Amino acid sequence: MYRSSKLIGRDAELRAVLDSLESAQAGLGGAVFLVGESGVGKSRLTSRVAELATVAGMRVMRGRGSTIGTAVPLRPLTEALLSLLRAGPVDPTALGPYGPILGRLVPDWGRPPADQENASLVILAEAVLRLTGVAGAGRGCLMLLDDLQDADTETLAVLEYLIDNVALQPTMLLGAIRAESCAALALARSAAQRGQCTLIELGRLDDDGLRQMIGACLGTAPERVPAAVHALVSTGSSGNPFLIEELVAGMIDGALLVGGPEGWRMSEKLPAALPSTLARGMVQGVEQLDPQTRELLSMGALLGERFPLTVVQAATGLSDRAVLDHLGGDVAGRLVTVDDQLTDWYAFRHRVTREALLTLLGPGERPRLARRMTDAVEKVFPGLPGEWCQVAATLHLEADNPEAAGRLFTEAGRRAIAQGGATTAVALLDRAIGLLGENNPVARAAALETLLHALAEAGLVERALASVSILDQIGGVDPRRRAQLHTRLAWAATVAGRSAEGLAQVEQARALLGPDAAAEDTAPVDVIAAHLVLDTAGHDQLATAEALARRAATVAETVPLPVVACQAWQLLGALIRHRDPTEATRCLERALVIAAQHRLPIWEIHALIRLGNDDALRDASLDRLEQARERASQAGAVTARHQAEASLALHAALRGDFDTANSLVQQVLAATTRLKLLETTQYVLMVSAVLAGHQGRRREMEHALAEFRRWSGDLALHAPRVHGLARAFCALLEEDRPRALDELARAFSAEERSPTVFHLSGRHGLHLLLQVMSGEAGWPAYEAVQDDSASRLRWDLQFALFAKAVLLGRSGRPDAAQEAAAEAIRAGEPYAMGRHLALRLVGESALADGWGHPVQWLRAAEEHFHRGDVPAVASACRALLRQAGVRVNQRRSGAGDIPAGLRSAGVTVREFEVLRLLVGRLSNREIAGRLHLSPRTVERHVSSLLGKTGLPNRIALSEFAAEVERG
Repeated sequence: MYRSSKLIGRDAELRAVLDSLESAQAGLGGAVFLVGESGVGKSRLTSRVAELATVAGMRVMRGRGSTIGTAVPLRPLTEALLSLLRAGPVDPTALGPYGPILGRLVPDWGRPPADQENASLVILAEAVLRLTGVAGAGRGCLMLLDDLQDADTETLAVLEYLIDNVALQPTMLLGAIRAESCAALALARSAAQRGQCTLIELGRLDDDGLRQMIGACLGTAPERVPAAVHALVSTGSSGNPFLIEELVAGMIDGALLVGGPEGWRMSEKLPAALPSTLARGMVQGVEQLDPQTRELLSMGALLGERFPLTVVQAATGLSDRAVLDHLGGDVAGRLVTVDDQLTDWYAFRHRVTREALLTLLGPGERPRLARRMTDAVEKVFPGLPGEWCQVAATLHLEADNPEAAGRLFTEAGRRAIAQGGATTAVALLDRAIGLLGENNPVARAAALETLLHALAEAGLVERALASVSILDQIGGVDPRRRAQLHTRLAWAATVAGRSAEGLAQVEQARALLGPDAAAEDTAPVDVIAAHLVLDTAGHDQLATAEALARRAATVAETVPLPVVACQAWQLLGALIRHRDPTEATRCLERALVIAAQHRLPIWEIHALIRLGNDDALRDASLDRLEQARERASQAGAVTARHQAEASLALHAALRGDFDTANSLVQQVLAATTRLKLLETTQYVLMVSAVLAGHQGRRREMEHALAEFRRWSGDLALHAPRVHGLARAFCALLEEDRPRALDELARAFSAEERSPTVFHLSGRHGLHLLLQVMSGEAGWPAYEAVQDDSASRLRWDLQFALFAKAVLLGRSGRPDAAQEAAAEAIRAGEPYAMGRHLALRLVGESALADGWGHPVQWLRAAEEHFHRGDVPAVASACRALLRQAGVRVNQRRSGAGDIPAGLRSAGVTVREFEVLRLLVGRLSNREIAGRLHLSPRTVERHVSSLLGKTGLPNRIALSEFAAEVERG
């Protein structure tokens, strides 16, 4: 066939690609894109790289843009994953919760979870990324994606994620893109500008490369290529490798280039316009085909740059032998070749060949062949599965049947939504609406309805809200279905954080349903309205939301509407927990039962997470949260798993298991920030602030809160956690009780302005204890707290029982006080930090009022806070022990925290503690109160610091202290 089997003129490009390949083998992934015109050699280069990767023992994945020229969501990635599995097994369990997610691409791995949150392309992209890491462990993985100019929008979204994160895996991503205006090229250029990938522009061969290419085609040395041949091919091909091959083959077939014993020579009878004649070589090849072969290839060309034999055979009625004979002829063999990835498929060697075939069809011939191909496709693929729905739609369009095409594009759009390809669905449905005429309002309305659904799923909420009025103008959809559409848009607006628009859609849905609407139609509206109410400030929103949720739950169980029932019961569990924790648990257990009965695994997992949080709050048990995390991993519920882990992190922080809490926080944050899971990221950052606050690390706590704001978190909506659970405890660990009380007051003020479903703000425990100790609260305050069922939550219960002990001791009832303290210690047993902080506080009252075991308690607290590097509380405990007449060993640990320069200047641990408090410009008396020293001792330490640092005055020393704190 006079074609070159060598890779010519690409040494530099191949070396650059191989460098990235070697880095991937070493565990440092990267992305490379080859860009060039058609025929310039992109596929040759990628094939060579794939060969070398295979020889090196790497796993190789190969996929490409749409096989037959239509938009099929995620088709290149599906091909790539299937090619990987054909080469060897991959254990999906190694991917954790991301394994089932890949069921969208690999049917053998089961169906992916059917919840909306896991339809996220980002989560799918993370699953693909992790798969490449598992496949390439210890040897590297090459993901090769060809013809990306034809890739669908969803594939490009996944590709963008892979480009940004592939460095974390032993994976090389190699993409090939035709040099034409397309989304893939824009994506690659943008990534290259950010330094996230390497972009290699493949140009035409230079003169030396061209001569080598001609020699390779002729099987002779480059220097033996006749000068006339070199000149003519250079003029006709301009250095394009594919055209070089075609021109050489055409010259030989036309007897313009003749071989002999002495080598190759040019014919003496050359046409005057040889270069232009050669440039039309492929078109001439098409014209030379016999009529039946030409018709067969023309039918294939209607499908795209690749086509399956089964369809063209069904359209032509030819036997297997006849089809292969036609395709194997000399002329046809120059135009098409066996597809290297799909069995029984053929591909055109160059897109110009396909274009020539279609151009040469007569005016009536193209529609006629398209009708035959439509019949063949529907015969070979009954029901038009997968991509064949779009193929048939395109063929109907070629056959001048726009309404049939419009209906099929509508169906293709529906399927794309189901596959998670909402953006592709929007393009398909836009096309469908344009084809469906005014005389078919029902079909057009159905297409528009599906389009609005696709817009909502794609996050194009603004366009969806702007387009919904068009549905009313064209008619064709009954009010009930339109109300359902408004309900769907209401939820989309809610998820997008556009509560006002969501409420407007709820009102439109209610108006369409009317006052006599069936309960089954209003229940889905009610449950969304209940969620929306919680996003609005006010005193009555909890009651309003509860009423809506109860109504939805009652109806949903009767109809039944299991998903609505699960939504409603789970929302109720959160809404009434502050009032009746036992009833809240029953609501959640009801949601769990419904989810199990109706086989709704995602809703079952979410119910388990909420129940697990209830268990943790009520009795500190984490079993159900651990169960929820495991179930989420098995089901591929990625966001649910991260939610379970975030809850586990919070309760680990409350238990004083700071290492576990920090590990979970970092693990979840690494995933959710990369996946851009906004809600979970905000929650984990809040947990991070609580974690830092419970260790007395104010700077880390404020940094976490700043990150929370950076991720669009609203501190006002989370004030109970910010002030009551994070900052108040941090202040107590700094021995700043007035500041702690002020933080608690802020938390309560926020709760009064806008009630919340969050608990543990301190109202039922810590605040009571502090008020009792200061003498500002007595038995009435204690009884009022006991009347609130929320006080039975174990975290608050420990502090409330310690407050009871203080009141009993102050009332002259030491035995009862000791019994209450013992009960409080048992309640606080899971919470190391909270329990020891309470012992430090209560030890102070016990010493003053003469009851209990204050020395024992203070020793335990001092040891705990000394080991936890909370010097202010440890120091306070030592001061109280000395006050009790107990000999206390000096603690000199903490020297490692002193910067080397200060340590070499002789600054002591105590002096460094004083220096750190100077950051806040505190007076000697205020510092003395914090460290339980006398003001004169503090004055001596300040004087010593001035001498050791050489600073002129206290102001300069304070500024220096701030610089030390900033690191």
